[in-house]
Amino acid sequence: MSLTPGSDAKLLLPEGWAHPSGYSHGLSVSGRIIVIAGQIGWNPETAEFETDDFTAQVRQALTNVVAVLGEAGAPPNRLVRLTWFITDREAYLAARREIGAVYREIIGKHYPPMSIVVVNALIEERAKVEIEATAVIPE
Repeated sequence: MSLTPGSDAKLLLPEGWAHPSGYSHGLSVSGRIIVIAGQIGWNPETAEFETDDFTAQVRQALTNVVAVLGEAGAPPNRLVRLTWFITDREAYLAARREIGAVYREIIGKHYPPMSIVVVNALIEERAKVEIEATAVIPE
């Protein structure tokens, strides 16, 4: 996991637990907290979807998260928590490899604690994924 050099961030992995793949069990860090509302896979300038493709919506949602982080002066490796809401478990599983590649392209090799929750629908009818985030910037 990539953390800002000199940060006090510490991964939390209880003794005897298997190392998770693509996320971490816990993270301890101190600083200024940045909370980001759920971002969906639409163009934030037009508030319109450009595609119904699951992976493309993940790409746009992650890009939107990173844009909001940038407004706070935080790079993606300051993320300490992600919660994904998805409408189609099978679509997510089928695209897992592509989603992983998109994630690493946008966020990097930084895997904070994450949860994925399958939901019946999201408020925006065409949305397939919504990602909310929390980041911490050192004081």
